[in-house]
Amino acid sequence: MRLTELPNGAVGRVCELCGEAGFCARLREMGFGESALIEKIGGAKTLLCQLYQTRIALSERAAAHIMVEVVRVRA
Repeated sequence: MRLTELPNGAVGRVCELCGEAGFCARLREMGFGESALIEKIGGAKTLLCQLYQTRIALSERAAAHIMVEVVRVRA
C-alpha cells in the first residue's frame, strides 16, 4: 500500500520507492530507503511521519511514491 493509505498511528516498512531515479535517490537520502520503519503520525495533504527518531513532513504527492507493508497498527 502507499504511505498515504497507511492508517494514522500505524507503522509500515518501506518495500519500494516508485518514481524517477533522482526523486527516489532523494527519498533514500532522507532515510526513506527500503526496509526503513515509518510511523504515520497523521495528516492528509501533508503527512507527518516518525522516521529514525525524527519527525518529517511529506507532501501527499511525495508520500504516494513510498510503498509500505503494515508492520503494526495502533490498538
